[in-house]
Amino acid sequence: MNLSKALCVLLLMGSACTAHATSFVMTTDFMVSLSMSATKGTSSSFKDDKVVQAARDDAEAFVASDGEIRGVRLESALAHVRERLPGQTYSDMQLAQAIAAL
Repeated sequence: MNLSKALCVLLLMGSACTAHATSFVMTTDFMVSLSMSATKGTSSSFKDDKVVQAARDDAEAFVASDGEIRGVRLESALAHVRERLPGQTYSDMQLAQAIAAL
């Protein structure tokens, strides 16, 4: 694991310790949604989705910078996930945390 990924992991662990229960539940629910089906009865998982996987580094940078660093791959993945989960109201941070955790 390179230094930037290790730093991101440490920052994520630190932010997870201070998260509120509601935000934890929402993020956990979203992570379950990501790991289950994409929607509409398909069996594909966001965990195997190329757009989402390509955004992991950007998502880690976004989370580690508290939303200051917004990479183009993350922006694409956020739009991609929102298209596949209509009606859900997750923040950019919640989505980025879930993507980084995949």
